[in-house]
Amino acid sequence: MRIGELAARTGTTKDTLRFYEKIGLVTGQRLPNGYRDFPPEAVIWLQYIRTAQTLGFSLAEIARTGEELREAPDTAEALSTLFEAKIEVIDARMAQLAALRADLHARVGTGCPLQAAD
Repeated sequence: MRIGELAARTGTTKDTLRFYEKIGLVTGQRLPNGYRDFPPEAVIWLQYIRTAQTLGFSLAEIARTGEELREAPDTAEALSTLFEAKIEVIDARMAQLAALRADLHARVGTGCPLQAAD
């Protein structure tokens, strides 16, 4: 299918699809007339990309893990492993943010919030 049809079927823009193609997230063949032709599976893959982004995965993470997921014998198990790893990253970030919040809170009202807290 051509890029315009793929964009319409997935709710993305042609520019987004061109960008995804440039960074290797989707691949299409060039027809002799210069048009891009994408396989039907691209619709499902683009839906996965959008869902993964909604769940907090970056495009780099999606690109890095996408091939593994497509080749995994048990996609559900592979996704669960991926989600567990992401939860660990989120938990670590939440701990960092909690420490930062506590540090900022300790500096409120000190007169010079840029000095080290006692």
